[in-house]
Amino acid sequence: MSKKLSVVLVAAMMLVALLGVPALASDVSVGIVFSTGGLGDQSFNDAAYRGLEEAVADFGIDFSFVEPTDVAEMEEHLRAYAQAGYNLVIAVGFQQESALEVVSEDYVNTNFAIIDAVVDNPNVANLLFAEHEGSFLVGILAAMMSETGTVGFVGGIESPVITRFQVGFEQGVAWAEPDVNVLINYAGSFGDPGRGKELAISQNERGADVIYHASGGTGNGVIEAAEEGGFFAIGVDSDQDHLAPGTVLTSMLKKVDVAVYELISEMVEGRFEPGIHTFGIANDGVGLSEMRYTRDMIPDEVLAAVDEARTKIAAGELEVRDR
Repeated sequence: MSKKLSVVLVAAMMLVALLGVPALASDVSVGIVFSTGGLGDQSFNDAAYRGLEEAVADFGIDFSFVEPTDVAEMEEHLRAYAQAGYNLVIAVGFQQESALEVVSEDYVNTNFAIIDAVVDNPNVANLLFAEHEGSFLVGILAAMMSETGTVGFVGGIESPVITRFQVGFEQGVAWAEPDVNVLINYAGSFGDPGRGKELAISQNERGADVIYHASGGTGNGVIEAAEEGGFFAIGVDSDQDHLAPGTVLTSMLKKVDVAVYELISEMVEGRFEPGIHTFGIANDGVGLSEMRYTRDMIPDEVLAAVDEARTKIAAGELEVRDR
């Protein structure tokens, strides 16, 4: 099923579960609850969906998804999938941590996963990313490409996850160019491109000529502001370089698609593992886009500095703090 989970479907799934009839015919069924901001963010949610699509193509699983508009809805959706007998229920984003703690305790025979949070129950796989490591690399790039000596960071909702993007970026800037100033603002939303645009324009007016966002769909406004204002933006989570070729300097890839695909693959093969799964530079869980529109603009010494840091982080010779 490749459709949104409607109210009717939720009710039907609950009824099926109560009657004790299998909800789906496939050997493996996956329900996925996206983060607020939904699909079309060109970033976090879309990355998770790509992994799901690849798994569907390769394994022929049954699946369904829902796009909550509010955090308050998330427990209801997670519970509906569990009641309907889905083999694996994936919660996309830290906003679902509290809801999943409750639901995973109530449905101990259902396998769950959550991205960007830890729920310490024996039926939950926790998919975590070293966002600070990838952000360190874009910090180097931003600092060395800046002509004004000021760069910017726009976050979505201030939280431990998004703070990792921020502090990694700040450390990368300082490692490459200690005198470069970093402006920081939070939009308070992952789905407000208008606010993202406002913040990016404000930062540019204060001197920032390279602005990195970690804000989901809000970041589309950051990229729009950069394209209109003639400065660089840096994308996040997915490869956003194509959104404004020549304007998006690079994107910090948080490979949620790979993590989701691997998780479903393990489920299909009968080797689902609860606990913590970490994705960082060393195992190619985070990194930079190919910069196919901007590579010719970037001096060799800048690329060399990025490569040096990447190698040292992977080898454990350079430690990046996560807070």
